[in-house]
Amino acid sequence: MDIILQELAQELGLKYYQCENAAKLIDEGNTIPFIARYRKEATGGMDDQTLRLFYEKLTYLRNIKERKEEVIRLIDEQGKLTEEIKSAVLAAKTLTEIDDIYRPFRPKRRTKATIAKEKGLEELAQKILEQDGADIFEFAKKFVDPEKGVNTVDEALEGARDIIAEIISDNAEFRKYIREFTYEKGIIYSSGDEKKDSV
Repeated sequence: MDIILQELAQELGLKYYQCENAAKLIDEGNTIPFIARYRKEATGGMDDQTLRLFYEKLTYLRNIKERKEEVIRLIDEQGKLTEEIKSAVLAAKTLTEIDDIYRPFRPKRRTKATIAKEKGLEELAQKILEQDGADIFEFAKKFVDPEKGVNTVDEALEGARDIIAEIISDNAEFRKYIREFTYEKGIIYSSGDEKKDSV
């Protein structure tokens, strides 16, 4: 039995054979109106609306399955795939969750954080993240190196902040929390452009 079809049958309150036959008819290139009108016996009487919902969810779940396989393959090719990462990818329910997990492994363009790492500021960023009570300003002095483009303590700290920002933004759990918090508590403001006529 196909796991996706089982999930759809349960979610939509359909029998497995209805989902199996509907998926087969869709995969053969039949349109939703055609299936609803002329293939009722095969789908157990699924109407146009149910078939459209089924098709949307089937497409989405198949896309999720493909993306999971692709992400696992891409991380494995980098030699960084662990059982924990694989389990997290397989447990993800949305494309956004999958992409959040993959984000730290995605090839990076040259960012402020990568530039800061090239300047040797990763150790400073880790020290800040440890929050062990050390005098960070004093610790940052040893990273001042004009040859590497770090001329002042402030520049060293700024580079460390860029690295920390990337670490946080690459964390799938943080991204999920921030997204949920924003959806729940966020407020969108908009204003019209006074120079243009309103519609």
